[in-house]
Amino acid sequence: MNSMEDYLVRGTAAEGRIRAFAVRSTEMIRTMQEIHQTSPNVTAGLGRLMTGAAMMGAMMKDENARLTLSIRGDGPVQGMTVTADSHGFVKGFANVKRVPLTLLGPGKLDVGGPIGYGTLTVIREDGIGEPYSSQVNLLTGEIGDDLTYYFATSEQTPSAVGLGVLVDTDETVKDAGGFIIQLMPDVLEEEITALEEALKNAAPISELIDQGMTPEDILTKIIGNMGFELLEKQPIAWKCDCSEERVAHAIMSIPKSDIQEMIDDGKPAEVKCHFCEKNYVFTTEKLKEMLASSAK
Repeated sequence: MNSMEDYLVRGTAAEGRIRAFAVRSTEMIRTMQEIHQTSPNVTAGLGRLMTGAAMMGAMMKDENARLTLSIRGDGPVQGMTVTADSHGFVKGFANVKRVPLTLLGPGKLDVGGPIGYGTLTVIREDGIGEPYSSQVNLLTGEIGDDLTYYFATSEQTPSAVGLGVLVDTDETVKDAGGFIIQLMPDVLEEEITALEEALKNAAPISELIDQGMTPEDILTKIIGNMGFELLEKQPIAWKCDCSEERVAHAIMSIPKSDIQEMIDDGKPAEVKCHFCEKNYVFTTEKLKEMLASSAK
């Protein structure tokens, strides 16, 4: 098992007219799979979405910024939700964790089929104003294509997105990673042509990951001859920020009559976090205390 740490790199090429991100997300996706026990197709789809979200989180400047990617589809997975922040912390879950194994070819998991037709919603919160939300139709459900389409239509930023998750025969995660390369408004025509040629000649991202390439190696392979400059390295990791306090706050947001009804019935309130599967139990005594303190 590869014990390398997960991290993200950010860089530029063509004197800043191209910006690029690449990431190793193996441990993060392993943690997700161990928590949710997802089947291979779900692991690959949710893992790709989390990998993309890690890089998109790094694009946000404010330290309180948060990003949510939500997919809803008519396939058996039904949907996936991922959140990421600007510090490299990511979490995610699938509505249906296990679906029958389907392949596009030998050793190639079908991601789009189990997701089906639907939408990708991106919600950005900068911690100051109102959240910004944008929605696009899923092109293929393969995630990379869908994020490329999102960047082009919602952010008017031509982008190349490569995402890969390699799942072993025992359902564990072997490797995961990806890249996002974006054209800035002042990019030159010959630089666009050079990037298109480099992407066409590059091996699929899953092959690059399987070869043991680091995030720097991947970007050097694709845009190394365009004056690639590494600007920053940042660790990334799975992290769920749920807490008893936050769950209590959520309970207190429901009508007080409903809480009183639970108390009268002698039923504790049980809430499970979708992201980390942690179960929170509030006894009737605790609910009484919460109601009493809210009345003050």
